[in-house]
Amino acid sequence: MAKKDSNATGPSQTAGLLAFTIDPTTARIVKLEACDAGGARRELSLEEKTSLVKRIGDRERTLERVVERAFEAGIACVLDGETESEGAVESSEDVELTHKLLAPLIEKSAARELIERRALDRAILDTLIEHAIAPAQAE
Repeated sequence: MAKKDSNATGPSQTAGLLAFTIDPTTARIVKLEACDAGGARRELSLEEKTSLVKRIGDRERTLERVVERAFEAGIACVLDGETESEGAVESSEDVELTHKLLAPLIEKSAARELIERRALDRAILDTLIEHAIAPAQAE
């Protein structure tokens, strides 16, 4: 497939589809590309990748944040038997403060290995493969 120069389009023109090239042995992302309507791919620039992160809401939706929220919910459940409502929206300042408070606790717990890059990469790859298989099983 022909590749276009990644500077040919700006971050606002990033295609609606993304293609990740993942090394199945290490579960590491090797490349991130945008796909146009015709299927042509081009590697995203650092600026475009950064723009995608900003669009999804900084750290709020990362897998690390999901683990932190689960850890926080576990602590809250043990302490007072209640957890925040699932739809609660936290400000970026609250997210950062929560991270600063929980990170040292997670580091000293069994949950530490859940947020290591290697474990997250493997969990992401395994989940993507599982999701790719699921529709095939339904047919």
